[in-house]
Amino acid sequence: MIDELLEKFGLKWEDLDSKGHSGEKEYLLSMLSAVENNQVTLQTFRDHVASMKSYVEQQLVNEPEFNYIFIFKVPNRKQIYLKARLQNYLLMEAYLSTPDQAKKALEAQIKGLAKRKLDNK
Repeated sequence: MIDELLEKFGLKWEDLDSKGHSGEKEYLLSMLSAVENNQVTLQTFRDHVASMKSYVEQQLVNEPEFNYIFIFKVPNRKQIYLKARLQNYLLMEAYLSTPDQAKKALEAQIKGLAKRKLDNK
């Protein structure tokens, strides 16, 4: 299933976790494992995702977009990471809503990975 989705966007399994982007393989495997093994109930998963999303949203609101070093304005890396985490939680929520939305969200996520990988080549 994962190979088919990756192939759809011109990626291979070996392309993941390259160029400093660790955790891509682990994330996809954990999502697949949780779905296949039916380890958690739908309600506990929904509750967990909702609480984590809320926590990240609070942190994101309180984190400045830029940091200042002397007179230089630089992007705040913590805010960038928080946005990435929020995107992951939104993807998880899409999985919980309907299978079609989940598939579209996963395809969008892999399309983003493919674009980033192609841009870095």
